[in-house]
Amino acid sequence: MTASGTFGYGSEFADFLDLNSLGGIIVKGTTLQPREGNPYPRMAETASGMLNCVGLQNKGVDYFCQNIYPEIKNLRPQVVVNVAGSAPEDYAECAARIDALEGIPAIELNISCPNVRQGGMAFGVTVEGASSVVRAVRKAYHKTLIVKLSPNVTDITEIARAVEAEGADCVSLINTLMGMAIDIEQRRPKLSIGTGGLSGPAVKPVALRMVWQTAKAVKIPVIGLGGIMNATDAIEFLMAGASAVEVGTANFIDPTVCHKIITGINSWLDAHSCSSVNDIIGTLQV
Repeated sequence: MTASGTFGYGSEFADFLDLNSLGGIIVKGTTLQPREGNPYPRMAETASGMLNCVGLQNKGVDYFCQNIYPEIKNLRPQVVVNVAGSAPEDYAECAARIDALEGIPAIELNISCPNVRQGGMAFGVTVEGASSVVRAVRKAYHKTLIVKLSPNVTDITEIARAVEAEGADCVSLINTLMGMAIDIEQRRPKLSIGTGGLSGPAVKPVALRMVWQTAKAVKIPVIGLGGIMNATDAIEFLMAGASAVEVGTANFIDPTVCHKIITGINSWLDAHSCSSVNDIIGTLQV
């Protein structure tokens, strides 16, 4: 699948690869109300990765339902909407409006958003915050519920078990790591708000470790993401216990990378006499 925020709404990449070859497209973060995002600059390249503080810029869920959904509802890949908010009620209302769309089988909750009622601390960094969002959404949303976990925690398995207990059907991890870059000539941060989310190859070892830990801690499926650049990276996540993977930052470097990864996985499976990708999921020996 393609990771939220790195593949637009899918149609933007139609000139580069056959969208129907993908397993799923997770569209950019969608909120109840339109959001302008953060001021520029809001992206910066770093060693083996990138930082961003885009700030969930989008035109809101009603715009999505009226203008974007009709264009993507008939795509062959599963289309999943990434849902964000600043209070549990916002998440729930946004999810409820997407619940009514027949062609959207799942949503992915971005619980790395700041909780405006608790001084800006992200929902996903505490058991209580994560549980509150999933609990509210589960009452309003009746299809497949994926919860995207923040890596900026002490023990990610605690959060994973908490959202599982509240009714999550699946977890995806990891979201970006908090990072910073500085322009030493200007003596200012390279991002307008100082810090941002780090993604790309630099985060892969952390993501891989967290996927492995989480897959052992919960009974629901795990989707792995974080620094996947090629088929080898994807296979590592599958062996660590992920049932599926998302590709994010690599799409900015090579818009055809998802097709190459799919082809590479198939070639590896053939070369190792595997009849299905299921033959390698969770097969890591430690």
